[in-house]
Amino acid sequence: MKSDIEKKYAGVTTFKIGEVARRAKVNKETVRYYEKRNLIPDPDRRRSGYRIFTKRHIDQIKFIKRAQELGFTLNEIKELLELRMKEDTSCHEIKKEAEVKYKDVVTKIEDLQRIKETLTSLIDSCSGAGPKGDCPILEALEGESEKGKKLR
Repeated sequence: MKSDIEKKYAGVTTFKIGEVARRAKVNKETVRYYEKRNLIPDPDRRRSGYRIFTKRHIDQIKFIKRAQELGFTLNEIKELLELRMKEDTSCHEIKKEAEVKYKDVVTKIEDLQRIKETLTSLIDSCSGAGPKGDCPILEALEGESEKGKKLR
């Protein structure tokens, strides 16, 4: 006589955690972490205690990894996944989330550009010769020079 779990997964390809990790191109700890953070559905368990994963788990982990590559944090990804699962979510709501992330990325790029320009200026101001006490880079970082005051 088959158990309820055996009946539920009859005809469904299931995987153990190692195979899920391999197919999703992550490590087992990542799968466990996503499970703990409720980013993937709680897998059922066999009588032996092994988790029962399906292709849905693998697809969801791949979704998470792609979203991370676009700069989404795990909290933001969780929000996206929740929107994805809600029946009444519109494409407009998803677009708004992407627009917020885009603005965040633009701000980060502007900040990195400012940092790049400041570092270029600091590097150009230093001859690389002389004692460290006369180093314009250290002076700027300590805030004593005009350049250092601009860093604040």
